[in-house]
Amino acid sequence: MKKRFLVTGGAGFLGINLVRNLLAKGQEVTSLDVALFDYPDVCGQARIVQGDIRRPEDVRTALKDVDIVVHAAAVLPLYKPEDIFSTDVEGTRTVLEESVRHGISRVIHISSTAVYGIPDHHPLLESDKLQKVGPYGEAKIAAERVCEEYRAKGLSIPIVRPKSFIGPERLGVFALLYEWASDGHNFPILGRGDNPYQYLDVEDLCEAIWLCCTLADKTVNDTFNIGAEVYGTPRTDFQAVLDAAGFGKRVISIPEAPAILLLRILEKLRLSPIYKWVYETAGKESFVSIEKARQRLGFAPKYSNVDALLRNYNWYLSRKGELRHSKGISHRDQWSQGALRLCKALF
Repeated sequence: MKKRFLVTGGAGFLGINLVRNLLAKGQEVTSLDVALFDYPDVCGQARIVQGDIRRPEDVRTALKDVDIVVHAAAVLPLYKPEDIFSTDVEGTRTVLEESVRHGISRVIHISSTAVYGIPDHHPLLESDKLQKVGPYGEAKIAAERVCEEYRAKGLSIPIVRPKSFIGPERLGVFALLYEWASDGHNFPILGRGDNPYQYLDVEDLCEAIWLCCTLADKTVNDTFNIGAEVYGTPRTDFQAVLDAAGFGKRVISIPEAPAILLLRILEKLRLSPIYKWVYETAGKESFVSIEKARQRLGFAPKYSNVDALLRNYNWYLSRKGELRHSKGISHRDQWSQGALRLCKALF
């Protein structure tokens, strides 16, 4: 049955993949994003509202004739703390409040496994303790608390906690790997790189969200970890990209403690785009249990870590001639590498 969806953050990396996924399923879609929606392939198919989720009037405009909301808009860790909290927490409250006023009964909230912080055990379960790492992690936890408030008011709010997801349109930190690989360089990893580390293909995430949109309230009004079923380590998974590049290059281990110290300094001086949650977790185990999503939702991911990385790498190669480094800080931007560009020559 055709439904009318609002995707907040529809111009972002997850947002555009969701918009395309829903349109392919024959649904009607509205995108709300403060950024320009610059995707000619779907501009004639989706309703586009350029606005800010922190502004109730913009959210009201976007909610016109909508049945279901997928709340994917968020400000990422490289933004200023005040922007992170006003968007990720108060923006979430605005979306939920206006959804209630418009009689919408279900809002899918896209959270993050960053809410688990740097844990002391794996796999992580939805019932595990939440602990903040930096303003972004703190804001994501606070946004989930806002969702719980509105659940208590009768709104059905599936909370989705995805692992770091990759696929077409994804740049950000992963563009470092893709650029170095395609230019014929080795790629450094922190420590030995033999720590199990789980990612997620954006297409699998879109399918998990679709399940949360379409199954019964009693099934989905809960919290779900979403990740790949098959995953390796940074050494094995990143090596697959280097192998695909065809230059015979390797993943190179660098001592973890001094590298983290250097990255902390560079981050403070704003000479590196790599932020704390990335470098503090890169050398540690990181994987969640997806058993709850498998049992309750019927979630069955199609792509492994390697599949997802190679899909993203091939997309990057198809666009490489058009891409430029920028000071942008979203997942769709090819981040300016700062001091890391000097390091590239050493590998």
